Amino acid sequence: MAPASSEASKQRSSERRRVAVLGGNRIPFARSDGAYAEASNQDMFTAALGGLVDRFGLAGERLGVVVGGAVLKHSRDFNLTRECVLGSQLSSYTPAFDLQQACGTGLQAAVAAAEGIAAGRYEVAAAGGVDTTSDAPIGLGDNLRRTLLKLRRAKSNVQRLKLVGTLPATLGVEIPVNSEPRTGLSMGEHQALTAKKMGIARVAQDELAAASHRNMAAAYDRGFFDDLVTPFLGLYRDDNLRADSSAEKLAKLRPVFGVKAGDATMTAGNSTPLTDGASVALLATDEWAAAHSLTPLAYLVDSETAAVDYVNGRDGLLMAPTYAVPRLLARNGLSLQDFDFYEIHEAFASVVLCHLQAWESEEYCKERLGLDAALGSIDRSKLNVNGSSLAAGHPFAATGGRILAQAAKQLAQRKAEQKSGGPVRALVSICAAGGQGVAAILEA
Repeated sequence: MAPASSEASKQRSSERRRVAVLGGNRIPFARSDGAYAEASNQDMFTAALGGLVDRFGLAGERLGVVVGGAVLKHSRDFNLTRECVLGSQLSSYTPAFDLQQACGTGLQAAVAAAEGIAAGRYEVAAAGGVDTTSDAPIGLGDNLRRTLLKLRRAKSNVQRLKLVGTLPATLGVEIPVNSEPRTGLSMGEHQALTAKKMGIARVAQDELAAASHRNMAAAYDRGFFDDLVTPFLGLYRDDNLRADSSAEKLAKLRPVFGVKAGDATMTAGNSTPLTDGASVALLATDEWAAAHSLTPLAYLVDSETAAVDYVNGRDGLLMAPTYAVPRLLARNGLSLQDFDFYEIHEAFASVVLCHLQAWESEEYCKERLGLDAALGSIDRSKLNVNGSSLAAGHPFAATGGRILAQAAKQLAQRKAEQKSGGPVRALVSICAAGGQGVAAILEA
C-alpha cells in the first residue's frame, strides 16, 4: 500500500468530525445477589447490546467498533466485548475490544469510540460496560496457583506426587475486596475521611439521596426511560429504586462508613449499593445517522481525565473530577455555569457534595486546582434531574453508558422545548477508584 500523502494526512487531522450520540440501551440495574444472581457479565452485556440492536435496527450491521469493559472479570472474560458482539445480531465482522478504568470504564469506552469517529476511522460505534458483584471471580491464592502451574509442567509421576503432597498446605482462595491496594481502605472509608474533612452534613447527604430516588421514579413514570431500558430476567425497573424515599426515612439508618473515627454520616441509604447491570450507547457521524434515518440526541464534544494523590493523603480518593472539570472548561472556553444539566455520578451522596463544595471554595480552587478564583456554584435544580446512581444503583463499568445516554436524551428534550436557537449543554463527571476521574461535555 502506498503511503498517504502529507497533504491528505494534514487534511484528515484538521477535519475532526462531530460525534453524535444517537441513544443508548441498558438493562434494569439489580441489587447484588438478587434478580441477576445467576447472570454473567457476558449474559448482561449481550442483553444490553441486543436491546440496542433491536431499538436502532442494527441486525446484520457492521459497526466500526464496539468498545466495552468490566471491572470484575473472570478469566473467561478475556475477550468479553467481542464475545458479546458475536452473541448479538450485529455482523460478525464488527471488531471489539475491552478497556477498564474502574467506575470510569463506560464513559472512557465512549470517549475511545468517539475519538475513532472524530478522526475518521469509524462511521458508527457502540460503547458501554457491564459489571456483576453477584458473579464476582474468586481467585486462587498465589501458593496454590503456583503449585498447580508446576503440577501442569511436571515431567514425571514422581514430580507430580511430590507437588500433590504440598497442596493441603497451600490451599487458599482470594475473594474480591472493595479496597484500595495501596491503602487497604475501602472506597466508602476513603470517602468518609473526605466527607468529614470537608464537613459534609448528614442531612444534606440524605436530601440528595432522596432527590435522586424521587427524580428517577418520576422519570420512569412519565416514560423517560421507555427507549433507554429493556427488560431482563423479569426486571422492568431498577430494583434499588425507592419511589417513597425521603430524607426523614433515610435519617433513621445507621452510619456504615467512618464509624471508628466518630461523627459518621455515610449510610447504606446515601451510598450506592453493590449492583449488577449493563449499558451501551450508540455513537456515529451525522452522515451515518442521516443515512439510517436516525436523529442525533446530542454531541460528545470533549472529555478530560484526571488523577489525584490520595496515597499520600494530599487529596481525597474520589476528588479527581474536581481537577478534570476546570481543565475541560478552560479548553472549551466555558464556565461552570454554562450548562443546562449536570450529571455528577453519585457513588456516594457526599462525593457530589464534596465536588460542589470544592468548586465553590476559593481556597480549594486556588491552592489545589491552580485557578485564579473559585469556579462557583451551580443551579442545584439542574443536577441529576432524572435521578442517578443512588437510585439506579452502580454496576461499576455500566454507569458511564447509563449517564451518557440519559444526559443526551435530556438535552434533546430541552432542545425541542427551547425557543431560541442556542446550544444546550450537559456536564458529566464520574469519579473512579485509584484516585481517578473522567469528565465530558455534551451539547445539542
